[in-house]
Amino acid sequence: MLARVFSCAVIGLEGVVVEVEVDTMGGLPKMTIVGLPDTAVQESRERVESAIKNSGFTFPRKRVTVNLAPATVRKAGPVYDLPIAVGILIATAQLPSLALEDALVIGELSLDGSVRHVRGVLPMAALARAEGFGQIFVPEMDAPEAALIPDLEVIPVPSLAALYDHLTGGMQLSSDIGPAPEGITSAIPITDFQEIKGQEQTKRALEVAAAGSHNLLMIGPPGSGKTLLARATPGILPSMTIDEALDVTRIYSISDQLPSEVPLIQQRPFRAPHHTISHAGLVGGGNWPTPGEISLAHRGVLFLDEFVEFGSRVLEVMRQPLEDKQVTISRAQGSLTFPANFQLIAAMNPCPCGYAGDPVKECTCSNQVITRYQKRISGPMLDRIDIHIEVPRVDYDKLSDDRLGEPSSRIKTRVEAAREQQRKRFDDSNLSCNADMGPAELRQYCPLDQPGRSLLRNAMSQLHLSARAYHRVLKLARTIADLAGEENIDPAHLAEALQYRPKTQTM
Repeated sequence: MLARVFSCAVIGLEGVVVEVEVDTMGGLPKMTIVGLPDTAVQESRERVESAIKNSGFTFPRKRVTVNLAPATVRKAGPVYDLPIAVGILIATAQLPSLALEDALVIGELSLDGSVRHVRGVLPMAALARAEGFGQIFVPEMDAPEAALIPDLEVIPVPSLAALYDHLTGGMQLSSDIGPAPEGITSAIPITDFQEIKGQEQTKRALEVAAAGSHNLLMIGPPGSGKTLLARATPGILPSMTIDEALDVTRIYSISDQLPSEVPLIQQRPFRAPHHTISHAGLVGGGNWPTPGEISLAHRGVLFLDEFVEFGSRVLEVMRQPLEDKQVTISRAQGSLTFPANFQLIAAMNPCPCGYAGDPVKECTCSNQVITRYQKRISGPMLDRIDIHIEVPRVDYDKLSDDRLGEPSSRIKTRVEAAREQQRKRFDDSNLSCNADMGPAELRQYCPLDQPGRSLLRNAMSQLHLSARAYHRVLKLARTIADLAGEENIDPAHLAEALQYRPKTQTM
């Protein structure tokens, strides 16, 4: 008898419907799986057989053929265990054949028949709704994640036996998932800006960067607070919209980095990879590409501490994603595109010893060594960074001052107000912040008066700004104007934006 159960594969960040066809016939007992399965899918033969027997059902002593269609789509992972087991029960008349015509079934089976977590549930649930399925059967622990998709009945399945009872009219599985708990994406403690002594200019630069999602580079001696300032940044980032939250959650679901107790990521990601990371780990890769750190930082911050210590090849592969807001990874099997609309925050020392330009401690590096050290970061990469800020040493008087600075909550309020202006400005487009603007939006939303044009003309000549730098100065000035609540860009806004450009060709 032939049985058919619908399941799902995930390619990149999108789901694809997979028909799990099960046929039993005479011959020596054997189970064969075809349809471009990987090793994990092939190993489901043993898991499915043990799960069926240990759940109290009969495994056929016949030849069993399982076809995962379409055969051109690669099938990976244990997500097909549950639909294969259900297909075998239908093919052997232990389940009614019409039980799952309007449903998608996903789940990994334990040997005792219980259903385990699988990754990528959110895009699978989105596909189920898009393809017109009324129900989706998912592992019990993954049900809150699938329930984020509206207009779809999500049924949590604790075990194969429980699913059998549900389909045969016994004890029904409840589709009442309950409210999703709020959660965060990072266990890194967030420092409040009020606890950071001094560095008012750097705090202002981080506020501007957060308001417009601009890239920022901090340069300063060791111990000046660069890392602390960067790790305090999540406290001033604007809250995500529901669409942004679902977008980020989908990436973490595919990467299997979504905590079981956090079905929806509601805080902007903050990723801080070590400088020994490979280029594949940063932008994504593998035999079958998976998202890298720049995609995991989508709609959030990618913090690169010790910026100069990252390999040159690792940094250069970020150049295109910084412009395109996405990354395309090509392999022999095909190409996959992942979103990478992240905000880059980097920190570095000015020289190998760290004290070039320090007024207190003398630098031991020669000019040649300093130049060679700074040139590890290419000009094109530096040109893509909007804000270059020097982080000086903090003196004793500021460190010992018991007075608190401005709290992160107050800064976040200003950032939220600026972002709200940007949302209204880009309401009829797919842009979300000033950093996303292209030439057409710059012409429309960043007009300059005559004093502003004169100031920018002189700056272009004296600072030798490229066309990209010119556009980035305008974006930055637009953000500074938004923070000030101004409709037009004034020369004062342009002057502050120009102050954030590097003062030399190397920096």
